[in-house]
Amino acid sequence: MGIFARTSGKRGRVVAFINQKGGVGKTTMAFNTAYALKCQGAKVLVIDLDPQANLSLLFGLDLSLAAESDDLTESSLNIHHLLINSVRELKALHTGVLWSELIYQRDGVDLLPSSQELSGFELSVAGISSPRQMILKRFLERNGILDQYDYIIIDGPPTLGLLVVNILCAAHGVMIPFRPDDFSRKGLAHFYRVLEDIDDMGVSAKPTVLAHIPNLVEKRRKQEGCDLNLITEELVDRSNCSNVVDPFYNRAQLVKSQSQKRSVYDYSSIEFAQLQEKFNHLADIIQEASYEQ
Repeated sequence: MGIFARTSGKRGRVVAFINQKGGVGKTTMAFNTAYALKCQGAKVLVIDLDPQANLSLLFGLDLSLAAESDDLTESSLNIHHLLINSVRELKALHTGVLWSELIYQRDGVDLLPSSQELSGFELSVAGISSPRQMILKRFLERNGILDQYDYIIIDGPPTLGLLVVNILCAAHGVMIPFRPDDFSRKGLAHFYRVLEDIDDMGVSAKPTVLAHIPNLVEKRRKQEGCDLNLITEELVDRSNCSNVVDPFYNRAQLVKSQSQKRSVYDYSSIEFAQLQEKFNHLADIIQEASYEQ
């Protein structure tokens, strides 16, 4: 069955890690949750849809230098080219590459990498007549990717632009890391307005919000505790949106694993056990969820 062996006959679920605010640990959350799912026996694909490509860097890939060359080789191609290839109206920009040829596998998790070229995605598709917000969903469906994996984890950019709208139209579920501060509170409100807009468009069912993840919480700061309580109360007021998990605190072990470009599951010492348990919980939420789509 090769590298695309799966653990079940069900169609794969697309789960996105989204927040319009940067610096909330979104990429680290997506990376470690992907490995948590892998450790629980799932076949996982990670798609880096952030032009900053930090998730690709965690996998040890840096396509930025290759992207600066005018010569398009397999080593420089990335998710941007695959999305463009999936739009028939952009045939003049197509590159002769299959999505499976760009898969990078490390420690049992597959990756479709990103590069800074993805920042030009919105401009590239501005003139097409087909629904621009459905490009990612149609790419996944037309290539049968949902039949190849149990879970597709997507790391989105810190914006609410066209890339994020594509992600939300393609996703079955959403995980929302945030820092307990006033900026995050306002950002969450903006995010839910975008979800409502997608619902109003009627072109795709909006994804299920699976969890809100307080991250990088500083125990010693009383204000953060107050902000977290306020955000939690506001989320409880939203229908089916009271799922705030226990906070991830500022932990040296998470910083260490990120700096070494490893998941927390690469460490056997007792100091990583609590983090592994917390990411196992996020994986459980994803696997046990009742998705609307």
